[in-house]
Amino acid sequence: PQGAELNEHCEEVFSIQIAGLAQRLAHTGAKTAVVGISGGLDSTLALLVCVKTFDKLGLPRKNILGITMPGFGTTDRTYNNALDLMKSLGISIREISIKEACIQHFKDIDHDINIHDVTYENSQARERTQILMDVANQTLGMVIGTGDLSELALGWATYNGDHMSMYGVNASVPKTLVKYLVQWVAENGVDENSKATLLDIVDTPISPELIPADENGEIKQKTEDLVGPYELHDFFLYYFLRFGFRPSKIFYLANSAFKGVYDEETIKKWLSTFFRRFFNQQFKRSCLPDGPKVGSISISPRGDWRMPSDASSAMWLKEIESL
Repeated sequence: PQGAELNEHCEEVFSIQIAGLAQRLAHTGAKTAVVGISGGLDSTLALLVCVKTFDKLGLPRKNILGITMPGFGTTDRTYNNALDLMKSLGISIREISIKEACIQHFKDIDHDINIHDVTYENSQARERTQILMDVANQTLGMVIGTGDLSELALGWATYNGDHMSMYGVNASVPKTLVKYLVQWVAENGVDENSKATLLDIVDTPISPELIPADENGEIKQKTEDLVGPYELHDFFLYYFLRFGFRPSKIFYLANSAFKGVYDEETIKKWLSTFFRRFFNQQFKRSCLPDGPKVGSISISPRGDWRMPSDASSAMWLKEIESL
């Protein structure tokens, strides 16, 4: 949708997220909501949902604990945006660096800090999750998950790291819609200071920031360079889950929809990545935290999507190879 229809869609999705979190807070009696704030899109949307939920319930925003956890790949841009947004929204702010804890952990497990492999990256995500969980226990609160539908479909999350929370408000919101939602809230539901920060966050490259920045202090690790464009993956996801189309039909539709944007080889490459990752990463979706369903697609194992974690992608990939 575009224009007024898009605004209506954003308003409905955002309202469902708020209603879901409000119900869970009331049910559990949680005193605080604990959110890790990175300065990226997903944690920003989760924070906005928390703020509007607390407003709806008549709870003080100070009971939302925003925790920024700088690591080895944190850039000045995302760090400052995280702090600026928390200040302008009037929530409680904590800054807890994960660097020393991770350095100690690397020593404990005998890992070379100069080897920037999956252990180096995932250790940081898991350290952050441990901090969030323990602060939630300290404050009689719950950790609000930030991961979105697209990340969960691709398995682009650290198992028992950012993959885990006590309630995931973005779990059925695709990445492309996360961007629109943050922009919509910026233009319709916040003060001018928050709006400026939100619009800069929308304009920031998507990154987990787990690898040190480049020599200019800019983001070096860009998600869409590594895993593919989210607009393509969300397109594949929609036609695969909503309609059950085969790879050949999705490929045909994508070539029509993205004509002049991506060539056939590029679409085929990322379609192959999508199906390979979707099947290989099911184990992460089999133990997802609860979260609200906001649209026609969900990959919750308790509702829409049941799939064995060792299902093979061979048939789908074979069809893609023949395209």
